[in-house]
Amino acid sequence: MQPSETAASEAVRPLLRVRQVREFSDQPVDPSDLDAMADAARWSGSSKNTQPWRFIVITDRATLRSLHESGMPHTRSLATARAVIAIVMPHESGRGISHAFDEGRAAERMLIAASLLGLGAGIAWIGSEARPDVSELLGMPEDRFVRTVVAIGHPSDAARQPKSAPGEARLPRNETVFNERWPG
Repeated sequence: MQPSETAASEAVRPLLRVRQVREFSDQPVDPSDLDAMADAARWSGSSKNTQPWRFIVITDRATLRSLHESGMPHTRSLATARAVIAIVMPHESGRGISHAFDEGRAAERMLIAASLLGLGAGIAWIGSEARPDVSELLGMPEDRFVRTVVAIGHPSDAARQPKSAPGEARLPRNETVFNERWPG
């Protein structure tokens, strides 16, 4: 039996269907879906269970537009997003790497939750030059910042189209997964 045909592979198949979505339709997002996504993120693991992140759920169109404009080109998906969940992190000396890892775990968890809810989501980056504007827009204290936001909505028709030809979306398994040691 090939690895892709096992019961275990079938069990994780929903994870293989999670994709970045960067273009959304006008259909609104149910607030209970946003609550579920925020809860999925807050239940993410973190280094030493510090739970350093906080989350701001944003649905106001003017705020979404301002976030989009302040972070371009990295925030292009916010132009059509119906909601955003901003991941707020602390400025804490010596914790940058572990906090970045924890932040990534929460962001990926939200992408998975969106997919399970029938929504689309995409991770967007707030560059360092845009962070002061974003902090002011969101009323952040000086000891916190936003680097990652998750754009959320129902995928547009164009976003539902495959981006790669069949069989070309991922490198072949034999080029990426090795047993026991590096091949050679």
